[in-house]
Amino acid sequence: MGVVDLFGDTTYSGGASMNGLFLASVGAGAAVISMVGGLSEFLNYLTRGVSGYFADRIRRRWSLVFVGYGVNLLAVPALALAGHWQVAAGLILLQGIGRGVRKPLVQAMLSYTTKRYGKGWVYGVNTALDHTGRALGPLVVAGVLLFAEIFRTAYALLVIPAVLALVTLAVVRIRFPAPASFEQQQLPAPASSGQQKPKKGVAGFRRSYWLYLAAGAFFAAGLINFELISFHLSRNGVPHHSVPLFLVLATSVGALASLGLGRLYDRVGFPTVIVAVLATAAFSPFVFLLPAHLALVGMVLWGIGQATQDSLLAALVASVLPQGRRNLAFGLYYAGYGVGWLVGAVAAGLLYEQSRIALVLFAAGAQLASVPIFLAARTSRRVVEKATP
Repeated sequence: MGVVDLFGDTTYSGGASMNGLFLASVGAGAAVISMVGGLSEFLNYLTRGVSGYFADRIRRRWSLVFVGYGVNLLAVPALALAGHWQVAAGLILLQGIGRGVRKPLVQAMLSYTTKRYGKGWVYGVNTALDHTGRALGPLVVAGVLLFAEIFRTAYALLVIPAVLALVTLAVVRIRFPAPASFEQQQLPAPASSGQQKPKKGVAGFRRSYWLYLAAGAFFAAGLINFELISFHLSRNGVPHHSVPLFLVLATSVGALASLGLGRLYDRVGFPTVIVAVLATAAFSPFVFLLPAHLALVGMVLWGIGQATQDSLLAALVASVLPQGRRNLAFGLYYAGYGVGWLVGAVAAGLLYEQSRIALVLFAAGAQLASVPIFLAARTSRRVVEKATP
């Protein structure tokens, strides 16, 4: 699945690296660009809740995974045919929906291997391959824009990794049709002969789970989308062909950070999350208040934030999953995360034209506000663990 995501994010991130520039070229302004990026991510996270619920209900997980990857990946090269910003915005929103359909199912599949390899390492390796693709895609786009500066050609080329991702996914489906078997092979037989039915709805969801959800929403609100970042860099004099390289830097850092943070989380535990959140909170002044060459520092910190989002927060949620409700648990978590992302995107888009200082204060403040909530969740989890025999 990591290889699938490598090809998939080569496609998706290649498109994301120029979506803001492309929208501007067909008439969209800063507020619209930020809101489109934010709404796409919101639909991505909101759809994860719906997808997780239905995956547990209808149990046709692989079908939903294929639908999600297909919609997500094929909508990217389709942007080559968009002639108006409204059409382009619709396709960008469709990408978010596709990502939302497949993401919680893949995260749940990966969770079955965490008992053997460790939660931090499993999600860290997957995120590292994911971020490798996120670096390759923008490199391809930067090359096209350097020689031709034709957005449509760059979008069209991204159909190649999209097809490779879908072919690899088909191979995974054939070789590993039942991911749950990985965990079942390692678990001892239950002491009682009766089979325990999973609880319905949100019964069994601990207080720590809901606190992690709330903390994730605050963290997301301050993690500004790259559509607005790319628009800002372009306005500050960065050439179009160089803008994707800022995303390459961030995603390369994210790939390395996900491995390091994942291993550190398995060894040190919860403090790793707090340190990563504090580092991420410092990215916005470098990007939005300082010259372009210092924005590179901000993108390094933004890359750490992406690794935190994709690996550490997933590992936290995996540690408090309710029995039999993994898809729903991941789906609900990401839906809450998406609400925070949408609020942040709307606020950032509006604040950008009014006051860059206010934008930075909002972004950093939202992420710092997540720290006490993460700590409260950790305390709640420890109380439950001590009370459980």
